[in-house]
Amino acid sequence: MDFALPLGFEIGSYAVLIAIIIADLVHAYRRPHIPTTKESALWVGFYVALALVFAVIMFFVGGAEPAGQFIAGWLTEYSLSIDNLFVFVIIMARFSVPRKYQQEVLMVGIILALIFRGIFIVLGAVVIEQFSWVFYIFGIFLLYTAFNQAFTNHDDEEEAENKIIAFLRKRIAITDNYDEAKVRTVVDGKKVFTPILIVFIAIGTTDIVFALDSIPAIFGITQSPFIVFAANIFALMGLRQLYFLLGDLIDRLVYLKYGIAFILAFIGVKLFFHALHENEVTFINDGQHVDWVPEIGTFTSLIVIVASMAVATIASLIKLRSENRKAFAADQTDSATESSDRPDAR
Repeated sequence: MDFALPLGFEIGSYAVLIAIIIADLVHAYRRPHIPTTKESALWVGFYVALALVFAVIMFFVGGAEPAGQFIAGWLTEYSLSIDNLFVFVIIMARFSVPRKYQQEVLMVGIILALIFRGIFIVLGAVVIEQFSWVFYIFGIFLLYTAFNQAFTNHDDEEEAENKIIAFLRKRIAITDNYDEAKVRTVVDGKKVFTPILIVFIAIGTTDIVFALDSIPAIFGITQSPFIVFAANIFALMGLRQLYFLLGDLIDRLVYLKYGIAFILAFIGVKLFFHALHENEVTFINDGQHVDWVPEIGTFTSLIVIVASMAVATIASLIKLRSENRKAFAADQTDSATESSDRPDAR
């Protein structure tokens, strides 16, 4: 469905969103600290509410279709951002980044993610405008990404990062210790790089990979560059606070990757159908051209995305609760056994 949003609304939205991100990043830079659970929850809730308010405003400005596309795109990008966050947790742990300075590292990661996604959004919009068949490529890529998401882990990424790290250590001086969040420090009168440089490179590489995944996914929901960019900004808002809110829980949401994989596969199929429509692929029945490809609407996509993430999250929490119960029962059994083995218990 075609629609047009007022140019003034788009420009005003860009200005407000960029101002909010800059204010958040400046706040993180000036107050490097470990956010409490309450503080993180309030900020995450604020950014989620902000996205929903934006969707309501878009509904009154442009109608139900752009508002629905924004919500579906935002939820898709948000789910992929959570997966991105999982990799950030691994990187922070692997390089033992002091928790106090993880906010600044995440800030750099978010800035890089915005830059890379912005570049890919512009390139994607130009390519789509010129070549409608590119949706076939996007569809294949998303199906491939969905398969990798479901059936591979991050070992290959870690191996690639280790090669990059070994390459850097051979060619530049990198100390083993951190100096707050500084990229360079002075050791024995010489300027050397700190491990934070390697962390930034690892996070930047991850951002590129996730940008490659996320942009085709959201272009499968909407072809509006404005909605694509807005959805990405809102998905990255509050990501830093979400990191501290979820903490180790991210690693325990074991079925989350399957939910994300299903969403990517669904959008990949949707892109194929869209490409067939764009290229007017039909078959002849009784001398008439018949459009045999089903059109997957925005609100169907929205239902699938919400249902996939809900099922994956609930299933993960149920498994986590079951494991905690088993661990508690095992501890109780061990305690009872130890008590019975004591001489005074006989």
